Amino acid sequence: MIICVDFDGTIVDHCFPEIGKPVPGAIKWLKRLNKYGAKLILFTMRSDSILFKTALSDARRYLQEQGIEFYAVNENPTQKSWTVSPKVHAHVYVDDSAFGCPLIFPKGFNRPCVDWSEVGPELERMCLSHG
Repeated sequence: MIICVDFDGTIVDHCFPEIGKPVPGAIKWLKRLNKYGAKLILFTMRSDSILFKTALSDARRYLQEQGIEFYAVNENPTQKSWTVSPKVHAHVYVDDSAFGCPLIFPKGFNRPCVDWSEVGPELERMCLSHG
């Protein structure tokens, strides 16, 4: 199963270009999804640029330090063989800005973020049924 996962507001609090505090449950569930064989794609607006320096590299490094493996960043390498569409193909997209995504507002956070206590178990169920 291929899952696109946003960074700010989904894995960490919104503190762009800095790395915010981890969203409750995000790291635990992403590691668990790795164990189920899910192909995680980091799907983020972050980039490395003159203006934002190493914002994307910092996010990638943070995730690596947390022990989370990502299959790709802002692309699905396998889709190049069957489409030229720029939309990244995935079975599921997890993003705090997605319509219907369950959100929480942890104390001390800047904005609402993904509620992994709801999203995690549902993704786990989907991974198990996806085979």
